[in-house]
Amino acid sequence: MRVIFAGTPEFARSALTALHAAGHDIVGVLTQPDRPAGRGMKLQASAVKQFALSKGLTVVQPHSLKLDGKYPDEAQAAQAFILNAQADVMVVAAYGLILPQWVLDAPRYGCLNIHASLLPRWRGAAPIHRAIEAGDAQTGVTIMQMDAGLDTGDMLLEESCPISPQDTTASLHDTLAQMGVRMIVTALSQVGHFKPVKQPLEGVTYAHKIEKSEAAIDWKQSAQVLAQRVRAFDPFPGMTLQWGDEVIKVWQAHAEPLPLETSHHKVPGTLLSVQEEGLRVACAEGVLCLTQLQKAGGKRQSTTDFVRSFKAQVGDVFQS
Repeated sequence: MRVIFAGTPEFARSALTALHAAGHDIVGVLTQPDRPAGRGMKLQASAVKQFALSKGLTVVQPHSLKLDGKYPDEAQAAQAFILNAQADVMVVAAYGLILPQWVLDAPRYGCLNIHASLLPRWRGAAPIHRAIEAGDAQTGVTIMQMDAGLDTGDMLLEESCPISPQDTTASLHDTLAQMGVRMIVTALSQVGHFKPVKQPLEGVTYAHKIEKSEAAIDWKQSAQVLAQRVRAFDPFPGMTLQWGDEVIKVWQAHAEPLPLETSHHKVPGTLLSVQEEGLRVACAEGVLCLTQLQKAGGKRQSTTDFVRSFKAQVGDVFQS
C-alpha cells in the first residue's frame, strides 16, 4: 500500500518504523521543521525525520499546509508533492499541523490518525499528560478516520489500557506507542473494509497543549492533584517548587494524609519534615511527600542524596 506518513515526535517514529518494516511503500514523510533544542539550541531534526532519512525516504517539512496562510509557497509545494505521490492513505501521528480539507481528500482512503486516548475523551494535543493529570484509571489508543474537526472523526479501532499509580507521561507514552504501532499495522490491513463508528456526543474533553507556565506547584491544591501533576509533567515540563531564589524540579512525589496534629495549623507550602525517605510539605488538603528532586544544573536525585545539600528548615514555606 502506498502510504504518506505525517508525524513528528518519538510516538510517531515508532509507528513509521513499524509501517516501513511491514513492507508498505512509504512514498513520502511530512514532519515539523527542525527546531532549536538542547543547551546549545542547535537545530535538531525530529525523531520522524531522523528515521526517514536513515531509510532514504523523502521528507517534506512545511511550516503550514494552509494555501492561504502565512507560508503559501511551502503549502503549495507540499500540495504538489502530496498529489503527485498518489497515496492510498495518509497515516498521521502527533504531526502538529492542522490538515486542511485538500489534504484529507488527497489519498484514496483519506487520512488515518493514531490518537493516544479513548475518544471522545482527551481530544487535542496532550492526551497522555491530561489523562494522568486528571487521575483517569484508564486510557488507550483510537485509530480514527480524520475529518476537518479537532479529533472528531469516525472511530475505526479502539483499545484500552489501565493507568497505574506509578505511570508517568514517559512510561505511559511508551505503552501507548507500542499499542498504536500494532493497531495501525492492523488498520492498514483492513483499509476499505472498516465499519466506522461515530464518536459519542457525551464525554468530550480537550487535552490542551502543555505550557511551561503550568510547571509551578500551587500548594493550595490538594496533595493528590499535585501528585498526579508531578507524574503527568514528567518528562516535560517537570513540576517546580521555589525556595527563595532557587527553583527545584520535583520528579517523584506521592500524597499522604495530613497528620491530625497539624491539620489546622500549617499554611499550604509549609515544610513539615526533612527525612531521607522524603520531604513532606503541607497542601490545602493532605501532604505531598517529595522523593526525587533536581536542582538547577544538576541531575535527578533521590531525597537521600538531595537532603545532604538542602538547607531548608522545618517550618519554612515554599512559594506558590
